[in-house]
Amino acid sequence: MEKAAAQGGGDSGAAPSSGGSNSSSRSSSRPTSAGSSPSSSASRGGLSGRQGAAAAAATPAGRPEGGGGGGSSSSPSSAAASPGGSGGLAAGRTTEAVLEGSLSKYTNLIQGWQSRYFMLDFETGILQYFVNEQSKNQKPRGLLSLAGAVVSLSDEAPHMLVVYSANGEMYKLRAGDAKERQYWVTQLRSCAKYHTENNLKSTPTSRMKSLSLLPPGTSNSTSSSSSQKSLNQVGPPVVTITHHKSPAAARRAKNQCPGQLNEVRECSTRDLILVEDEVTDTEDNEEDDIGVLEDQRSVILHLISQLKLGMDLTRVVLPTFILEKRSLLEMYANFLAHPDLFLTVSSGSTPEERIIYFVEYYLTAFHEGRKGAVAKKPYNPIIGETFHCSWDVPKDKVKQSRTNSPSPSPKGKAPSPPPPENYKLRFVAEQVSHHPPVSCFYCECKEKKMCANVHVWTKSKFMGMSIGVSMVGEGILYLLEHGEEYVFTLPCAYARSILTVPWVELGGKVSILCAKSGYSATVTFHTKPFYGGKVHRVTAEVKHNPTNTIVCKAQGEWNGTLEFTYSNGETKIIDTTKLPIIRKKIRPIAKQGPFESRHLWQHVTNALREGNISAATDHKQLLEERQRVEERQRAISNTVWKPKYFIKEGEGWIYFDPLWKTH
Repeated sequence: MEKAAAQGGGDSGAAPSSGGSNSSSRSSSRPTSAGSSPSSSASRGGLSGRQGAAAAAATPAGRPEGGGGGGSSSSPSSAAASPGGSGGLAAGRTTEAVLEGSLSKYTNLIQGWQSRYFMLDFETGILQYFVNEQSKNQKPRGLLSLAGAVVSLSDEAPHMLVVYSANGEMYKLRAGDAKERQYWVTQLRSCAKYHTENNLKSTPTSRMKSLSLLPPGTSNSTSSSSSQKSLNQVGPPVVTITHHKSPAAARRAKNQCPGQLNEVRECSTRDLILVEDEVTDTEDNEEDDIGVLEDQRSVILHLISQLKLGMDLTRVVLPTFILEKRSLLEMYANFLAHPDLFLTVSSGSTPEERIIYFVEYYLTAFHEGRKGAVAKKPYNPIIGETFHCSWDVPKDKVKQSRTNSPSPSPKGKAPSPPPPENYKLRFVAEQVSHHPPVSCFYCECKEKKMCANVHVWTKSKFMGMSIGVSMVGEGILYLLEHGEEYVFTLPCAYARSILTVPWVELGGKVSILCAKSGYSATVTFHTKPFYGGKVHRVTAEVKHNPTNTIVCKAQGEWNGTLEFTYSNGETKIIDTTKLPIIRKKIRPIAKQGPFESRHLWQHVTNALREGNISAATDHKQLLEERQRVEERQRAISNTVWKPKYFIKEGEGWIYFDPLWKTH
């Protein structure tokens, strides 16, 4: 069998069907069982031989299908159509029941939808497809086992359904009309249910592992009775996520899990996040700075033709080749690539010095977070996705405050052991909402008594030859030693020249405010004028509000050289391109939970590295479809998603066990 076909990209040699729908011109659009076509004698009310026996088994009470061009009218509860019927799959007949007919199958962005001939064998639970009906006796182009599969409706295209197999493969299919789609869905779900239950009875342990997102060796907290209830319900078996403890329960377990981020228990998987498992990250994630290729340009042009100016792109599926090889949650972590500058903020001896240090850090954070000038889009995090990392920051790289100077040892007592050479800065991020897409991240350094909590809602819109992304939300930096809180916002990002050589531009005015000290800062990211002007310009002012005094000004490029001028006349130059990078530490993928970013997106990332855009697209669609299926199931059961690490408070989100509550 062609591997590419099994992944959804094996139909490149065939011509796409007209209009993207079922290309069959059958008078009856519904499939028929037992190998008969809609024009066969089955639709005329009579069958003989093998077809007659199978048709009798496939219809209620053994009656042949009715005529009138209505196609198969077998009920989902019939023996063949419902393998789990009381008579069993083979009861009362000597032949296998087969459902077959034409459906359109989605191949890729270039080839689109193509007509294929599908055959579902109820006995084996195998769905296979061929180029056309004439080739059905040859080797199939692809096949899926329905044991453990999820079959769902989709509104991406008219009359569309999706078959999501237990091994991770997915078929996007379209029927000729709504009635035909419902017929296929009913038959596929019935077959999947039967073979799922059979496998569960024969090998319950291994079967539950394939139906669950839990890692090997982890028990599912759902009781066996509730699992059986789920399998017996009407509709497809569902890939389940065992929910974690509530944030309140996690706080109550704090004494059993000391150390905040380095020992936070991921209660849904029973993993323990240990910094001892973390190793220095060796991935550079650099993106090739190349222009859009000709075949990619045609895809973008097709996409643009369907968009309107100002249109919200939140629900628009963008082509995979524009993706960079990391999740948005990891991009936020890279804003801390200069953790020494971040930790220096608390070392300021005065409120004025501290807010200036924070502005210096803030202006240098974005160049590394963007990972170069090429405009590519990080993966949209899946709801429940998390990212963990930390930094070891040499103490000699961080300015020491006067209050942190070591005190002499009392006479007659041995000196205390030397303190660690590094500060530990810990970071956790989580996608807490799908619609709207809200990400949260939290970082803390206990030794410096400082932490930051940020929630961001990304809103994308189409702007002609650009895409704009607004970062709605805010962050708060807490300096516990000084009792200060710095509230700050984030700039907008723009992907310019999306048809030629895309590049990233930041724009908008952001604010930083410390209510206790009365100091504030305004930072303006300037977009390039249509004619002339420089790119990536940024300016900033730090003001003491009670006296309306400007104490610092800054100007330059956020990804280049920045010049700071202070009220005493002194100046300082910071070249962001020459700042040393302190690499984060992260656990290997083998030690990560199933919903941690690099583990979750590993197949997409590997395919992008290899330049296999088709495979990357397939893996990405698997994750997105699973998220949609689980979201629909929560809606049906009226279940509210509960994040693992963050609690909603008002319009914002707060880390469940922040340093300011335990300090």
